[in-house]
Amino acid sequence: MKPLLIHKMKIMKLKKYVLTLFYVVSATAIVSAQYKEPEKKDKVEIFRPEIAFDSLQAKKMLAKGTGTIKGVAFTKAKNNMGFKAGQRIYANKIKVTLFPVTPYFEAWYQLRKDKESLRRRRYVYLSDQAYRYRLEAITNSDGEFTFPEMKPGKYFLQGVLGYTHYGTYNQYTGSGYNGYGQTDYYQQKNYSVDHEDRIEEFVEVKENGEIVKIKLH
Repeated sequence: MKPLLIHKMKIMKLKKYVLTLFYVVSATAIVSAQYKEPEKKDKVEIFRPEIAFDSLQAKKMLAKGTGTIKGVAFTKAKNNMGFKAGQRIYANKIKVTLFPVTPYFEAWYQLRKDKESLRRRRYVYLSDQAYRYRLEAITNSDGEFTFPEMKPGKYFLQGVLGYTHYGTYNQYTGSGYNGYGQTDYYQQKNYSVDHEDRIEEFVEVKENGEIVKIKLH
């Protein structure tokens, strides 16, 4: 085979290899650039206040004072109409969080009222810095908690109380016939549903040495 012909064949093979490599690299680049649109039910929207958080103000509000906040945390199971009714369900060993009500916090709370929708997966968050400025207390088995050494000021208390609702229902098991006609048969079954209630309250210590009592529900 002539040297010129061999040289041309090598060039053609090299071009074919380069072209193939180009398509592989291009395909890889295209695939990596793809964006998969999430289903609407999977979309999550996060909102945060736009105003600046004043850490010095929050730190000053949480400095030690001589006031006390004492409370009891509880909830009630919801009835079929969606209203809380019945006996109290006391918060047994849950965490209660206290935040100083700064202008930033007021903006967060208003934004939450305007934008939050758990059903639509829309959440309103505090900034990480704002969340650090908080106090925590743990309830006893009767739902009682205390925040001692508080300065005069306005505060927001929050807890998440989980409980289980138990009930019974009649499950259809079949039908039969007798001298009176068709009879449907049912068997009583037990069921349980887990719930989590967000319990919240604003509280104000108005003067030094004051003991403020609240119900957190």
